[in-house]
Amino acid sequence: MPLAGLLSGGIDLEKLTFTYLDAEVKYGIFLQSVVDFFIISFSIFMVVKVANRFKQKETVKVEVVETPAPDPEIALLTEIRDLLKANKQGEA
Repeated sequence: MPLAGLLSGGIDLEKLTFTYLDAEVKYGIFLQSVVDFFIISFSIFMVVKVANRFKQKETVKVEVVETPAPDPEIALLTEIRDLLKANKQGEA
């Protein structure tokens, strides 16, 4: 993880330990793993964020497509409906 070493300033946490009675607890390994996890997860998050930005631009281009003109039969039926509504409103 050379890049992680550059980001953390070359700090090596794996050597951190403390002794309790006769046991030596190496908590530095855990801390180093946590730091590495956050660096890797942030990197993956940024890659996914950039990929989603490109994907959204592609979908915007697809959504601009115009709708096709309605069937002539449907247009005629719509016109007849509108005329009947106008005729009914004129009688009232």
